Amino acid sequence: MKTEIDFATWNRTEHFKFFNSFEEPFFGVVVDVDCTTAYNKAKEKGVPFFLYYLHCTLKAVNQLIHFKYRVEDDKVYLYDEIHASATINRPDDTFGFSYITYYPDLHQFTASAKQEIARVQDGKGVELRPMVNLLHISAIPWVNFKALTHARSFSFKDSVPKISYGKMTEVDGVKTMPVSVTVHHGLADGRHVGEFIDLYQQLLNTSL
Repeated sequence: MKTEIDFATWNRTEHFKFFNSFEEPFFGVVVDVDCTTAYNKAKEKGVPFFLYYLHCTLKAVNQLIHFKYRVEDDKVYLYDEIHASATINRPDDTFGFSYITYYPDLHQFTASAKQEIARVQDGKGVELRPMVNLLHISAIPWVNFKALTHARSFSFKDSVPKISYGKMTEVDGVKTMPVSVTVHHGLADGRHVGEFIDLYQQLLNTSL
């Protein structure tokens, strides 16, 4: 379900129209998150670490209104629920786009996600779907990156947030992982990215 935003009353209308006129309306940040507790909890529960921190990501995003706005034909809509399109590596050295449904319950989410990942790994090509009520997710577990850019077609009016995860490293018993967050500036500001990062870190530390 989605609700169209009324530009006559929305307090971001001028900000949206300003940034939406740009060839590149996205901005991004990279931060290191502490994933010590999350990694240990994932292992205790027998959940793949990727799916554990992805679930925390979706749980955070679905609590934050600015990450649920999407642009369609120059109109803005607020979606009730956000899911994930994650890149999944295949044995033949390619990847495909998955479409992973968000469930608040971790075990239901994990079971569904595993089925979708297996389906993508058995397939070919990238399989694009005309969906916007999702996040673009990518994991780069081989690189401890400090900055990140994305391939973009400026002729395509995109508004989907992009979240990428890098290589987990450990120093003095503390595990950290770089996370890149890229958002449409007409829909979210630095403050809102900060709110996501704070909530995400809290969920990594406390989610069951």
